[in-house]
Amino acid sequence: MAKDLIIVESAAKASTISKFLKGKYNILASMGHVRDLPTKELGVDLENDFKPKYVADRTKSKVINALKEAIQQADTVYLAADPDREGEAIAWHLTQMLKKELKDKAIQRIEFNEITQKAVQDSLNNPRSIDENKVNAQQARRILDRIVGYQISPFLWKTINKGLSAGRVQSVALRLICEREEEIKAFVPQEYWSITADFYKDGAQPFKSTLEKVNGKKVEILKEEDAKEIISKLKNNDIFISDISKTQRQLSPLPPFITSTLQQEASKILNFSAKKTMTLAQKLYEGVDMDGERVGLISYMRTDSVRMSEEATTNCRALISERWNKSMLHSSVRKFDNKNKAQDAHEAIRPTDTFKTPEVMARYLDKDHLKLYTLIWQRFIATQMKAAKLNTIKIEVEAGPGQFVTTGSTVEFQGFLEAYPHVKVNQGEIIDAAYVVKDKLLTKEFTPNQHFTKPPSRYSEASLIKEMESDGIGRPSTYASIINTIVTRTYVKMEKKLFVPTDLGVNVNAFLVQSFEKFFNVTFTAAMENELDDIEYGKQEYIALLHKYYNTLKDLMDGVDVKEVKKNLLEHTDIPCDKCGDGHMIVRWGTKGQFLSCSNFPKCKNVKNFTKDEAGTVAIKEEEKLEKQCPKCGSNLVVKEGRFGRFIACSNYPKCKYTETVHTGIKCPDCETGFIAERRNKRGKIFYSCTNYPDCKYISNYKPVALTCPNCNNPFVYEMHTSKDGDFKQCPKCKTIIR
Repeated sequence: MAKDLIIVESAAKASTISKFLKGKYNILASMGHVRDLPTKELGVDLENDFKPKYVADRTKSKVINALKEAIQQADTVYLAADPDREGEAIAWHLTQMLKKELKDKAIQRIEFNEITQKAVQDSLNNPRSIDENKVNAQQARRILDRIVGYQISPFLWKTINKGLSAGRVQSVALRLICEREEEIKAFVPQEYWSITADFYKDGAQPFKSTLEKVNGKKVEILKEEDAKEIISKLKNNDIFISDISKTQRQLSPLPPFITSTLQQEASKILNFSAKKTMTLAQKLYEGVDMDGERVGLISYMRTDSVRMSEEATTNCRALISERWNKSMLHSSVRKFDNKNKAQDAHEAIRPTDTFKTPEVMARYLDKDHLKLYTLIWQRFIATQMKAAKLNTIKIEVEAGPGQFVTTGSTVEFQGFLEAYPHVKVNQGEIIDAAYVVKDKLLTKEFTPNQHFTKPPSRYSEASLIKEMESDGIGRPSTYASIINTIVTRTYVKMEKKLFVPTDLGVNVNAFLVQSFEKFFNVTFTAAMENELDDIEYGKQEYIALLHKYYNTLKDLMDGVDVKEVKKNLLEHTDIPCDKCGDGHMIVRWGTKGQFLSCSNFPKCKNVKNFTKDEAGTVAIKEEEKLEKQCPKCGSNLVVKEGRFGRFIACSNYPKCKYTETVHTGIKCPDCETGFIAERRNKRGKIFYSCTNYPDCKYISNYKPVALTCPNCNNPFVYEMHTSKDGDFKQCPKCKTIIR
């Protein structure tokens, strides 16, 4: 008997749905997009209304053949890609690529916000046609991103280095990071002072207080002398409590997660990258095995909406009543408003069943999946719990002309904090209840405290995502890939979990700002995002919009003077050339990164490696000279630093281009004729391979050390490190650990 066909995006999703439908349908996965723009050409006809040239994904030939065969056996084909514009585009591409096979078939588009039996069955009962507006919105973004990347990147190749790329949104994210770094470097700390005192009375705990006013005016102390002068006026006066005020305030729970807030909180609380968070969430959405049953645990994780379905909140409130009691329930179903109505198409990220508590799921999930699921579960449960109640006390103390203030808070009622304990409550000072108005107080001293204003902080993943969302650049579903791109391309690096632009990133940003400032700025990009969104809601025609933005970009490209830009990007130093004596050294970019060359190039071809300190001061890197002569010309050999690691070269370069590999002296365990050498990949990560590569494919991520293993006599061991065990050495052959 023929079965109708359901096409989903992933094998995991297909597996979960199969459990619900119990063999009634044939369910196959497209494994994502089956066709896209070509990888080695623009693939967009700029002269013909930006008509895209889509090509089949060659790696999907078996998938396509299986789909064709299954379509022949079906009367109806259900396209069940994810419920967003990317999913809509995947569904549409399937209809275009399989047009011949689908000719006489009924084609239905179904979508579900969560992979549960009810949600899947409801979608089958309520199919629809493909939403052309959503498809056009995805196409517009894809085409515009392709145009920007393919049209702007060649300018980077000409001015900085080959292989670089620009992106419609990634370049603005890079700009944010670079501009923050400029603010930090330009920041000049300003000195200021505060005055504090520990006040007390007999039989009560002391409390710390800070001077806020002098003679009724807010105090601002800029110098130590001023602080000492004020302290002299505070001494030898009666000290007493002039006022005690007590207030109670409520702290309400936060909305359930959307994509951006999930990424932010997972970064801050769990130390997960945005990419890792979305990968883990995808698995939770698509389903995990629970005693032979495959279950989707969370609703769709790419959403801007904070809406919660009635069924979900009812389920949530039942859990709260059972786990705590009804006294913890908010008086009515708490709802949250979206920024605009367009976001209401989806729900917030939530558990599909709140009774699948983290404790229940602990045996089915690995550590990281459980952590993320727990965070999502806690945040959702908190939405229907009562607000926390905080008691705040404020004490004002008079000391001659000075008024000191102390505040402290205590949590009277935990409320939602019992479910979501990640909201930090600043409790301030703990103040003894024995203190009352007009109490006379004592202090041992008034203490002057020196402070300096601090520069703005570098962006973390969480704060960068928050800034991008606030500015309206990019969309939450793209933040992870945007961040991954600028890191992968080494435009930025991470230091103490904060983004720092590399020299390459600074140069790329400088070029883009100098030549394409109008296109790569926050305001323009945010407006562009909104107009691209309008396509999805039928408010904007996508071809007209592409013309508008392409014309803007083309005007800017026509105005770029590559020679002038390249000249402006050169970093001059005051280091004289030691070969021609007439020029000075300039920082340039080459295929192996930055280097110093003479300003008289090409007349003088002097080149040097260099170092740069935190202040940006450039210094020539002294080459390590070897007691060995070049076999070609007899000059001394030196150790140089290249893009792929250290190597030995002739000191008479570029006249003599002899090179050889620096190796560890340890013989390769695979071929036994080569030696293990240190290498560096394109991202700068060090690894170790054989000098006989590519004939010998030996490779290791661990540094070999010439130390004989005491257990098996292997001639070398690896240097190892784990967060759990720290530094140690391990034999690669018998795995013996040496400390």
